[in-house]
Amino acid sequence: MGLTAFGRRAGAAMLLLVSLTLLGAACAPKQKGKGMSFADQTRGLTKKEGFFDLYVDTRGGRVLARLPEPGEDGVALRMIYANALTAGLGSNPVGLDRGLTTRGAVIRVRQVGARAIFEVENSRYRANAENPAERESVAASFARSQLWAGPILTTARNGDLLVDLSGFLRRDAMDIAGQLKARGQGAYGLVAELSYPDAASALAFPDNMEIDATLTFSAQTPGREVSRTAADGRQFTLTMHHSFVRLPPDGFTPRAFDPRVAAIDVPYYDFSADLAAPVKRAFARRFRLEREDPAVASGPVKKPLIFYVDRGAPEPIRSALIDGASWWADAFEEAGLERAFRVEILPEDAHPMDVRYNVIQWTHRQTRGWSYGGGVYDPRTGEMLKAHVILGSQRVRQDRMIFEGLAGTSKTGTGAVDDPIEIALARIRQLSAHEVGHTLGFAHNFAASTNDRASVMDYPAPDIQVTDDGALDFSRAYASGIGIWDKFTVKWLYSTFVPDSTAPERQRSLDNMVDRAYEQGLRFVADRHGRSVGAPHAYGSVWDNGDDPVAALDTAMAVREIGLRNFDIPMIKDGTPRAQLREVLVPVYLYHRYQVAAAAKLIGGYDFTYAKAGDGLSFSAPVQPARQRAAIAGLLKTLEPKALSLPDRILVRLAPPVGSFGGSGASEEFASGLGAIFDPLSAADAAATATLTAMLEPTRLARLIETNRRNAASPSYEELLAALEIAVFADAPDAKLAPIARRIQTRFLLTLMTLNRDARTSPEVQAETDAYLLKLQSRLSSGLDDDNRNPAKNHRGWLLSLISEHLNQDMAVNAILDQQVDIPPGSPIGSPSHGVFGYHMETCWHCTP
Repeated sequence: MGLTAFGRRAGAAMLLLVSLTLLGAACAPKQKGKGMSFADQTRGLTKKEGFFDLYVDTRGGRVLARLPEPGEDGVALRMIYANALTAGLGSNPVGLDRGLTTRGAVIRVRQVGARAIFEVENSRYRANAENPAERESVAASFARSQLWAGPILTTARNGDLLVDLSGFLRRDAMDIAGQLKARGQGAYGLVAELSYPDAASALAFPDNMEIDATLTFSAQTPGREVSRTAADGRQFTLTMHHSFVRLPPDGFTPRAFDPRVAAIDVPYYDFSADLAAPVKRAFARRFRLEREDPAVASGPVKKPLIFYVDRGAPEPIRSALIDGASWWADAFEEAGLERAFRVEILPEDAHPMDVRYNVIQWTHRQTRGWSYGGGVYDPRTGEMLKAHVILGSQRVRQDRMIFEGLAGTSKTGTGAVDDPIEIALARIRQLSAHEVGHTLGFAHNFAASTNDRASVMDYPAPDIQVTDDGALDFSRAYASGIGIWDKFTVKWLYSTFVPDSTAPERQRSLDNMVDRAYEQGLRFVADRHGRSVGAPHAYGSVWDNGDDPVAALDTAMAVREIGLRNFDIPMIKDGTPRAQLREVLVPVYLYHRYQVAAAAKLIGGYDFTYAKAGDGLSFSAPVQPARQRAAIAGLLKTLEPKALSLPDRILVRLAPPVGSFGGSGASEEFASGLGAIFDPLSAADAAATATLTAMLEPTRLARLIETNRRNAASPSYEELLAALEIAVFADAPDAKLAPIARRIQTRFLLTLMTLNRDARTSPEVQAETDAYLLKLQSRLSSGLDDDNRNPAKNHRGWLLSLISEHLNQDMAVNAILDQQVDIPPGSPIGSPSHGVFGYHMETCWHCTP
């Protein structure tokens, strides 16, 4: 084809395309409301006056917002925006609970042509200098985030904008689809036609606007957890809440974060910092509390903190929640802030997600789960605006069951000191105080149990003692009231100063508070150094008791022995399926599990403080060798076959479960290799695994090698292995205990072999482990032909083959290593998270099991 012909045909095609485009434009329906006046747009809609006005169309499912006239920079409004779930999924492993709350972000609404752009300000990077060019250089260096663009329907005569917020409200603002995918629940997507703002729910107030939206998600292949909790796992519906909050007024003075105080930090980068000062900084998150008379040392506050308890919490739980949360009032009084804190019932007409209410919410899930303490704060200053606590309703029932397993159901409801209900209510009081503490700005202190229960911000184990006559004493199961550490942290975080005090004077006063606290012998161990089994701090553990973890382990083993001796059918109520005894048995049999972890932290452990330069606090120091060896000796007792054996009297009572809530291997029971029949060897394996994984944790072993390198008198890894070998391979006292001994031997070797598959295991630990296994192989081989005890001989030969396969890197051994025993959960089902909620999603910002 010639170029001329091609040009003529191309021109004709272009003319046809333009004609069709113009025709389509002429025939296309006009955008709804385009060209209409403000009055026409809002006619027939319900006006809600507040922080900014809303016009809600309850029939059409629309929500319109009247926003102020944009300034020269195009910004119409700046505010704090947060999301929450008014109605959730009910699955703790997934975490999309009723009451789940985001932290909040500063957003600005800009006019760009005929659209309103909602954009998140980047508060993590800032410049506080007076020079606007300096501030702009930082703002331009780090990306901002645009959330949504919506149509500006019209402009009022005074320049105000009318924006349709409906699309903003029905979007997946919390990335629920992404969270489901990350938690292995499948590829869910938002169903547009079944997602809409609930216009009738809109609430308007002078400083905040609140509204719910209905969101529906679907997936071709439903997730397992979603199917368990939703009416139909293929398509489920949640209610998302939106809060629009006026920026707090001036006058709030941020408090610089101090690593010694267990405050929750709000970190940021300050690029206007003096060249001699650090760029990384942080505020301590807290509420605004001001005295009516700032010149006095003690007096009433202008606006007290009021926490509201969910009306859906039944009695006597509701009263326990109020009692526990109210403990904090004493700490504020001692800090000179009179009548600063109180707890009430949530008003009937209040929306629990309304930012004006600090709420303690009673939330239901399919399983017992974690409790959370978080809320909404101003990321620019750390000022807390709304506290929100989620308490899982099944936790208290699990606590009751544990104490019925130790005390028996005949005590239930008696009101006596060993009444399981009363002990469980004592625990719920402590839990209420703990989670409220997170919202007030306090992090975990996992050393409090070693300071005679100095803080409610620890995870408390029940302190059950053994009397002289061999009975169990429940009188000190849980502490009552706020601790001495808590009173110190409230004073440090919330103390106010006279108006004419200087910044150096205020800082000296705060530092003096810290000095006095540590002079009293108080300790602080943060979450990251105390929660996990391999955490390094010798005084930081969860669910432990006492300043001597080895002595406390001996006590725990004694309580466990008495509990198992008394264990019988009366540990469940008459008429209850006897299979429930299997669930009751687990926390009694594993009563010592957390004290095991606490004692193990002495091995290769360190004592250290979060010191500041020049404050005189001690530096990091390894645990003394004698204490490490005492821990090893105490832990070896938990591996004795006799301690892990269950008598036939108990075994014959453990009937298999049946029905929809039953099934072999349920998560709250011990796994079984015997099908539906209870497997005592699997129970022994689970207990031995708890001890061996604590003692042979990879980072602990690396620290053991390092402390021995620095001090030859400290236990070495080789010494630890030798002690374990002597204990594990000792002859069983009788033939009935021999199979348990052999199972523990197997678990010991498998734990060692698994070390080399763990990315945390150092080369030094790997080398010493394989060198030990090579020597053990030789020792096990000697005398094998002389061993005429068939099961023992067969077992030893099998262990030798395992070692050979491991040392020769035979892939066949991997199948054995993958057969790890499942230990039934002790903490709530699921894992704590630092997700959208904040910090222990008990990192409720912080949460608690």
